[in-house]
Amino acid sequence: MAPRTEKKYGTQISSLEREASSQSIALPLLGLANLSLLCMSIWSGSLHPVKVLLLAIFPGSMFSLWQLQILHDSIHGCLLNKGETTFFGNVSRRRLQDAILFWGSMPSVFGYYLYLKYGHLTHHKHVGDPEKASLQKLFNSTAIEFADGDVLFVAHRMKLKGEIGPSFTIPPLRKGGKSSKVTMSISKMGFNAWKRSKPFRNALLFTMSFMYERLMLTMNDVIVAASGRNFFFPQKPKKFHDECAKYTRCAILVRSLLFAIAGWKSLLFLYLSETLWSIPPLPSAAMFVTNHGSDTVTNPSGTVDCVPTASTYSGSWYTLYTLATNLHLEHHDFPTIPLQKLHRLRRIAPEFYREGNGDNLLQIMKKAFSDPQFYDVKAIWEVSHMGWRTANSIGGPHMHIAGIAL
Repeated sequence: MAPRTEKKYGTQISSLEREASSQSIALPLLGLANLSLLCMSIWSGSLHPVKVLLLAIFPGSMFSLWQLQILHDSIHGCLLNKGETTFFGNVSRRRLQDAILFWGSMPSVFGYYLYLKYGHLTHHKHVGDPEKASLQKLFNSTAIEFADGDVLFVAHRMKLKGEIGPSFTIPPLRKGGKSSKVTMSISKMGFNAWKRSKPFRNALLFTMSFMYERLMLTMNDVIVAASGRNFFFPQKPKKFHDECAKYTRCAILVRSLLFAIAGWKSLLFLYLSETLWSIPPLPSAAMFVTNHGSDTVTNPSGTVDCVPTASTYSGSWYTLYTLATNLHLEHHDFPTIPLQKLHRLRRIAPEFYREGNGDNLLQIMKKAFSDPQFYDVKAIWEVSHMGWRTANSIGGPHMHIAGIAL
């Protein structure tokens, strides 16, 4: 869509791409979000766990989402003023961006640093590519970056082709014994238990697998910090492991200070804040679970195109609440346009984006958890052209696409 849009509205759109930044708005909001998370995590130490949960639901989860979205702008080069190459005298643009991403990801209990650093820009490059959308390839890759970092999230709620991962080599338990290889995936274990047209069951399974995986990753940070290696990605180069170790050591230091000041409930608050915005029935979950669906559109010529990216339009309040994360189609069309300018694209090029602001968030979530879609564009094409058959299980071995067992 972007080439056609830019061809028709190039003058209006190119100025937003070349000149606009979110520095004056987003940097203060990042400070507000992170300071709020810090203060509320300390306050949580004196609260009953139920009140910690309520505080995390709102505004904690909103501020955590804001943290992600603002750091996301930085990754795309549209947070800092685009006309400047140095800041604060002699600090280079790249160095300041790296510092904002590193330290701006805290406080957190797992955070967004690893995904944004190594998986988001490649996600834009490879989204929907069947050669990249595989858990096995993601975990076994020798490249420093993930082929498509979003595979880590969509595996909990969407159909993926290919083998699962990660794989671990277990040393022999006795002298002279043989080592064994174990392959597992928390996300796929949960997803394989989904049942078609059972949205509440599926949403519960998604919640359980997603939150359990986040908890395990938080615990894994301690192993990474102590060993200097992230064992989930054994084939990646030393530079990747060194960066993981550096970040986890700093992040754990911050968490340790919070624990010393306010106890375990301070970390509980951060954990809930980071996870709950992704989980129904919170309104933000509607855009999270549908931002990369597999809808199709029939063109005037009669051809059918896949639409692998979608936006959720539910009014100005929703755009503010999600800090424009809901404008995902617009972002993928023009990733260097900053968050506060994305809404302009619907006014500039109305024929390329849906009309209206009345999306029913609950219905969106119900549909997403009733009938999960493919993340792989090629698989979507195969389904639409050749048909598919399935038993009640959605993600299990009974599913076939064009005769290929998944």
